[in-house]
Amino acid sequence: MTTNSNVQPQAVDAPLTHFATFLVLTVKDDNPDAIKTVRSTIASIKDLSKNITMRDLNAMFTCTVGIGSDIWDKLTGLPRPAELRPFQEVKGKKHTAVSTPGDLLLHIRAERRDLCFEFERQLMDRLRDTVTLTDVTVGFRYFDLRDLLGFVDGTANPVGTAVPEAVMITAERDPAAVAGSYIVVQKYLHDLTAWKTLSTEQQEAVIGRTKADNIELDDAESGQQQSHKTLATIEDENGNEHEILRDNMPFGSPSSNEFGTYFIGYTAQLWVIERMLERMFVGDPPGLHDRILDFSTPVTGSTFFAPSASVIASLEDD
Repeated sequence: MTTNSNVQPQAVDAPLTHFATFLVLTVKDDNPDAIKTVRSTIASIKDLSKNITMRDLNAMFTCTVGIGSDIWDKLTGLPRPAELRPFQEVKGKKHTAVSTPGDLLLHIRAERRDLCFEFERQLMDRLRDTVTLTDVTVGFRYFDLRDLLGFVDGTANPVGTAVPEAVMITAERDPAAVAGSYIVVQKYLHDLTAWKTLSTEQQEAVIGRTKADNIELDDAESGQQQSHKTLATIEDENGNEHEILRDNMPFGSPSSNEFGTYFIGYTAQLWVIERMLERMFVGDPPGLHDRILDFSTPVTGSTFFAPSASVIASLEDD
């Protein structure tokens, strides 16, 4: 990703890795010392990351920081990004995209699990008494980028020069948020027992792609039940498609009968993901919800803004 020399983005477009940790925290904001500690820690993320990166330069370690709407003013003192707001609950006839708390998101990625672990340890040593853990999820790459439902995930991601346009805010769009990106996260739990009662053809109809070779299937006719692939494709009133960057990861434990997908979407326009969720949960047309939700239940839902790395570093000066 490129931008002007004065504003450096965070590594939101870092390559997919074999491991990731998704850490969501709430700040004890009634304590001024807690705000100061959190601000200082976030500002030093580059140095904390360097301590880990130097242990294995080939491990592609990165950490992206997202800041939630409720803590933005107290933590940064900066103008608010135009679309920054709490996650909006989406209630359909049968399924609900729940909204859950979250002031900070740490998206930690590497080719080695131990590096993610060590970074999280050092980070929490600094933050321990100033934050409350909302959720921590450890993800892993599953075979050839498949989710635990057995389908390739992330096929619709933008590539090459299309990535910055999809995820990075320009000065023309929002001068207060240059080189930043909105982030939406949801933790989905899968009912694999029910999913496996479907035939391969039925599963493919739900997803909208073939299972073995990931070939896109034709859309259903207008007014009929649409696949997940179709409902997650967002176009504006002029017919222009708007992409987001997903870095989803499977997670789970067979012995605990827990299987899931951690959805994380980066976008330059928050409304794109919000509309995608409305289409999935309410349906298009309304009442024909995304059938993947009959087998995948969201248990979290939070929205964050990832400021540029330059903004993150500047917090130490406040």
